[in-house]
Amino acid sequence: MHLSVRYFLTVCLSCFLLLITVDIYSQPGADDLKWAADGKSFYQEKEGNIVQHFLPDGRETVIASREQLIPPGQSAPLVLKSFSFSTDHTRLLLFTNSKRVWRYETRGDYWVFDLQSRVLKQVGAQRPASSLLYAKFSPDGSAVAYVSEHNVYSEDLATGASRCLTSTNGTPKLINGTFDWVYEEELDCRDGFRWSPDGKHIAYWQIDANQIKDYLMLNTTDSLYSFVVPVEYPLAGELPSPYKIGVVDLASGDTKWMSIPGDPRQTYLPRMEWAHNSGELILQQLNRKQNESTILVSDIATGLTTPIYEEHDSAFIECKGAWQEGVVAGWDWLNAGKEFLWVSEKDGWRHLYRLSRDGKKETLVTRGDYDIITVKLIDEKSNWVYFMASPDNATQQYLFRTRLDGKGKPERLSPAGQEGVHDYDISPGGLYAQHDFSSANSEPEEEWIGLPKHNVLGADAKAAPKVLETKANKRVEFFTVTTADGVTMDGWMVKPPHFDSTKKYPVLFYVYGEPAAQTVVDRYGTGFDFLYPNLSADGYIYMSLDNRGSPAPKGRAWRKSIYRQIGRLNIRDQAMGAREILKWPFVDSSRIAVWGWSGGGSSTLNLLFQYPDIYKTGIAVAAESDLARYDNIYQERYMGLPQENRADYIAGSPVTHARDLRGNLLFIHGTGDDNVHYQNAELLLNELIRNNKVFQFMAYPNRTHGIHEGEGTRRHLSTIYTAFLKAHCEPGGK
Repeated sequence: MHLSVRYFLTVCLSCFLLLITVDIYSQPGADDLKWAADGKSFYQEKEGNIVQHFLPDGRETVIASREQLIPPGQSAPLVLKSFSFSTDHTRLLLFTNSKRVWRYETRGDYWVFDLQSRVLKQVGAQRPASSLLYAKFSPDGSAVAYVSEHNVYSEDLATGASRCLTSTNGTPKLINGTFDWVYEEELDCRDGFRWSPDGKHIAYWQIDANQIKDYLMLNTTDSLYSFVVPVEYPLAGELPSPYKIGVVDLASGDTKWMSIPGDPRQTYLPRMEWAHNSGELILQQLNRKQNESTILVSDIATGLTTPIYEEHDSAFIECKGAWQEGVVAGWDWLNAGKEFLWVSEKDGWRHLYRLSRDGKKETLVTRGDYDIITVKLIDEKSNWVYFMASPDNATQQYLFRTRLDGKGKPERLSPAGQEGVHDYDISPGGLYAQHDFSSANSEPEEEWIGLPKHNVLGADAKAAPKVLETKANKRVEFFTVTTADGVTMDGWMVKPPHFDSTKKYPVLFYVYGEPAAQTVVDRYGTGFDFLYPNLSADGYIYMSLDNRGSPAPKGRAWRKSIYRQIGRLNIRDQAMGAREILKWPFVDSSRIAVWGWSGGGSSTLNLLFQYPDIYKTGIAVAAESDLARYDNIYQERYMGLPQENRADYIAGSPVTHARDLRGNLLFIHGTGDDNVHYQNAELLLNELIRNNKVFQFMAYPNRTHGIHEGEGTRRHLSTIYTAFLKAHCEPGGK
């Protein structure tokens, strides 16, 4: 549910606008830059060429031309999805012909281009087309390892010889080197193997989904006879997939399994990396409730695994969020492997800690009553860590740095006057950065800067003032509202272009409401309704509020107050906020509508059912109607185990309150939704029918959670959405 909201924001909305998303939600592509080790140049795909750009002057040179990237016997160059370098930068690994695996295009073909011999050669040529995942060079660049059809392979680049390292035992239910649906969806685990620093071993996850029940989706459109599409999908209350960590010796081909404490059917293992040497692994284990986190170290020779650090929380522990970039880059070691950085909320704020290798000593690095949002760069040589934060405004994001030793105060590097959401891709050593900026009222701007002064480089210096000038057009207004419960929420509002304060206008609320997404963010795209682009022009006020439990940088108490309260606390916050807004003189309390997608669809249903005196019209897309019918990792993290607190699940589920529908409901779902299954729709339909409720329902055959597949789908969705809103919540001031 939550990942598809990110997918929805980044993919669906982009059909209509240039929406900037937080970097932890973006997916790698060929246009992503790759920094040189010295931080003074970077590499990027440009018109099919791989180009090296030098800073600060912007000079560039082609290191691999599109003509050189034409495979033997073909006439067209490779269309790149991404690329990477060998450690010595003598070879390029090129990813192409990519296909989707659930959310993202992570499966495809790989080619190696030798920058010295200029030879282009396919990796895994004997494997089925577009079947390779997460290929990566060995540390010395002599081999490439990859996953194909649930097994891990290595290939010698000199001889072309390849071999399966997992005894070809991989199946769709016994998964080597990658993950099952729920690990990918809820823990962002995809790439499941790691080369050892000396290149002699590969460590990998094995996920056993044999005991996970399949949800059977029914495809009725792609053949004469319907057929089932199984997805291994553990519902809330079901046991997790057992995991194992194996280390294969490249010389012998033998695998040593690590002896990890705890029951693998009652725990999760979201992180595993080499422990700054080639003899040990470092792991993170979560208990099933995800409120206990343990860091462990495994000896690969014996398999002995020892806990070194534990953390407990009365609610839940997020293992992603601020540390997502650390997951991508590996474990962040300091002091020649004697220490590492870790993120914790144990003092009430999301902070960085410096832990000793044995876990016995810790130093608070980021000090103060604020949350870090993401870590951007660790520059141990200069004793700095760069991170994003916004201590004074949870809707915005700025670059800070502070001393790695925990001494001194954080220093803001983002310039004053540029209020909104900043993002940075910082060079090794922190000398240069690609700087992106936007606000709700400023279109996205990109520039190259020098750090720490934030000075603009080259020709970009002339364009910099535009960032400030565009702020003059304040189409989106931000505000706060304090409810009768004493809860102060951030909100945004877009009024009609010829707004008349003496008239009363209808209001459409956009809602998400769950712990995985924040809707009130001061970045470009906020305030647009991609299904109804002319919403404001037609005379609606468009609004959104962020309730408690949203992942805003407001501290642990704000985020975790929603524990076991989804469908209640968030719904009350939204409704009480709306109740205060109804007091505004220009708001027409008889014309209040709400809409949302995924978790926002569930919130829409709950608001319409639980507070029919406020919300007269609702449009719910891809909504979960029963909390117990979503996956175990997400739902148990935020709601606890249904075996222990079933009453919380029942109280928070829209289907429980469907009998109280009094307003106008448009309910929309794709029958091929692998995330929030179509059974959620039919369950709610039955309850509405049982209670003789009149509503409108639209099923999109074989469409997934994003409802974007098929000719005319998005246009039709927009048409039915717009028509329903106009019919039941009349536009215009009165």
